[in-house]
Amino acid sequence: MSDKVLSVFKISKPIIGMLHLNGASDAKIHELAKFEIEVLYKNGIDAILAENYFGTAKDVEWALSYLRDNYSEKIYGVNILGGTEIAFKLAAEFNAAFIQVDSVCGHLAHDDDLKFAEDLNALRNSSNAFLLGGVRFKYQPVNSGRALDEDLTLGKGRCDAVVVTGSGTGIGTKLEKIREFKKFLQDFPLFVGAGMTDETCREQLAIADGAIVGSYFKHGGRDDEPISPERVKRFMNIVNSFRLA
Repeated sequence: MSDKVLSVFKISKPIIGMLHLNGASDAKIHELAKFEIEVLYKNGIDAILAENYFGTAKDVEWALSYLRDNYSEKIYGVNILGGTEIAFKLAAEFNAAFIQVDSVCGHLAHDDDLKFAEDLNALRNSSNAFLLGGVRFKYQPVNSGRALDEDLTLGKGRCDAVVVTGSGTGIGTKLEKIREFKKFLQDFPLFVGAGMTDETCREQLAIADGAIVGSYFKHGGRDDEPISPERVKRFMNIVNSFRLA
């Protein structure tokens, strides 16, 4: 694992739990978020990723403020869907350890990609947070015209760890795809970003260096349900036994 990522986690196979910020009102969003943050950390999650999956950038800002004020000793990060610059701004303001960007390479045609890479590099140079970057990520188009190994090579220069997913939220990431990515990345960190379960975590983490888990931690594995303490505890027990082995 890269020095920058390892310096934050200090543990093998880190697991990041998603905070989706669901709720019908600000009060409901905040109430549920507080509950889910407590459940995730209490049951051994290594970090929390606050994202505007259901909520807004303002909801993420509130969550990061709450995390900073109440869990400053814990690891947390930010992903603003469709708002990379905002994510970097919030990470700096609220001491987030990492940022996720759903695609750092492959989703843009040549000319647009050059400008994107330049802007992303400037943001990274201004930030202390490490960057999790998607390549061939769920719901992202592939417009680069490059082969996978070329996109992965470029991607390594644009983030501190690559994130691989299947085709959608809660849909398993195929083991063959994880193997293919790791074959090209070698020692560069690879995180599985979607669909990991307690049944697949052992074989996937035998290849990948960490994971981001969201829907599986919810009741019934549904992204619109609250987090289940039992699911988080069961999953982390398996991961911890895997780490010891």
